[in-house]
This record gives sequence, structure tokens and C-alpha cells, in this order.
Amino acid sequence: MTARDIIIKPVITEKSMTGVASGTKYTFRVAKNATKIDIARAVEEIFGVKVSKVNTVNVRGRLRRQGRTQGYTPSWKKAYVTLKEGSKPIEFFEGMM
Repeated sequence: MTARDIIIKPVITEKSMTGVASGTKYTFRVAKNATKIDIARAVEEIFGVKVSKVNTVNVRGRLRRQGRTQGYTPSWKKAYVTLKEGSKPIEFFEGMM
């Protein structure tokens, strides 16, 4: 599994942007079978930064209805990545602030 397969996309929400404003916490949608070590290595490889710690959350699918038919959206995995002190911020998020 390559680094691009592990990091699917950044999570851009109001809550996740508060961590980006501090310049140390970033949120990503990641592959469901990725470990914390895999995620840390992928972020370091893609963005060229040093990772301090990684916290992960398995997000359950939400119940959706269309008429009388109902089902669940797919579940997914979210990773909160904290950078080491003194590490430069990720440039991808610079334009969003």
C-alpha cells in the first residue's frame, strides 16, 4: 500500500480548521485498514513534515432514507495528525486559512 492509497483526502470542516489554525493538528480521511504507523509514515512522505502522534476514529455510516427504502452510508476511518514542535505547517492547508 502506497502513501497515496493510505491518505484519501483531507477533512475540511469548521471543527478541523481550528486545529489547522494552530498549525499543529490536521485531519484526514484514511484507508480503513491503515494503522497509526502507516498513517504517520504516509503524511511524512507526502507533505515532508515530522509527525508527533496520530489518533484514529472509525466513523460509522449514517442511516439514510429515500421514500420507504433505507440504508446506511459507508463507514470510514478518520485520522487526527499532530506535528512535532517546530515543524513547518502543511502547505496544502495554507490557502484555506
